Amino acid sequence: MDNRSLQYCFPNNNLSCTKSIRPEAEYMVVYIFVGVTSVFTVFLNLLVIISISHFKQLHTPTNVLILSLAVADLIAGLILMPVQGMKLIEPCWYFGEMFCSIFPLILYVVVVASLGNMIIVSVDRFIAVNDPLRYPLKVNNSRVVISIVVNWVFSFLYSFYLLYEFLLHPETTHTCIGECVLVVTLENLIIDALVCLMAPCCIIIPLYVKICYVAKRQAKHLNSVTEKKAKSEKKAARTLGIVVLVYLLFWTPYYIVTLSFGHDENDALIINVMYWLLCMNSCMNPLIYAMFYQWFRVSAKYILTLKIFEPSSKYLNLFPEAHM
Repeated sequence: MDNRSLQYCFPNNNLSCTKSIRPEAEYMVVYIFVGVTSVFTVFLNLLVIISISHFKQLHTPTNVLILSLAVADLIAGLILMPVQGMKLIEPCWYFGEMFCSIFPLILYVVVVASLGNMIIVSVDRFIAVNDPLRYPLKVNNSRVVISIVVNWVFSFLYSFYLLYEFLLHPETTHTCIGECVLVVTLENLIIDALVCLMAPCCIIIPLYVKICYVAKRQAKHLNSVTEKKAKSEKKAARTLGIVVLVYLLFWTPYYIVTLSFGHDENDALIINVMYWLLCMNSCMNPLIYAMFYQWFRVSAKYILTLKIFEPSSKYLNLFPEAHM
């Protein structure tokens, strides 16, 4: 390769990594795409967080779970998507050794916590559809908050376990200054696939099959009193089922690729694309809410028109036609 087409990440350091010079148009297209997608993700998830936090009608156990998921998606939009987006085109790491070791931990904690939220959501919807009369007794905000805290703590401990060696000695995977390559052993990749793909699928898929069966059975025995509530629960289950399905569709390619190629630096671009797909999922959830949830569209309108600053705005009716 012509030396004129190479540059050093840190020109004044003899130990610096080199990088290939790319056309400026290529940099601009990627950075604009990454920037717009990141801002859009942050904006949409902020709307979800503000909506659920502000409006009293949305203070339900299911929406608290959606709030936790939106927090994870917000972190992805603020931190993960910009950095991971840069790694798609920029081989040099300019953020220092400490952030090189911390960034994968943040990435793993956020995506594992999101997956945990999906499992809890599936259980919540199963109870709501299968045992609607006793649902308020079994599920309340306090229990949901406890389950969310446990989920985030588990996500941190599990991610720390997977990345323990890398967190202690990140420099052992680097061949030059300006490089940040995450190396995960095949053993840990298999463990991760079992914990974060196979196990959730074995829980989530049977639950939603059961939900569909119960909802179909209930439809034959509805009366005027229970019909409205049953339709509401069925719609909520269907919407959150789509969220879960989309999430699994984004995760499956990642595990197929990582188990096939591993975290080899020669396949860094492929791995970075897979990580970017995981981050992109954080932009999808609010779009699904916008398509299927009336409360999100109405609350977003109130927020964007600044009506939430009016007195007693938290008591505004988000379901003018019918309760969800």
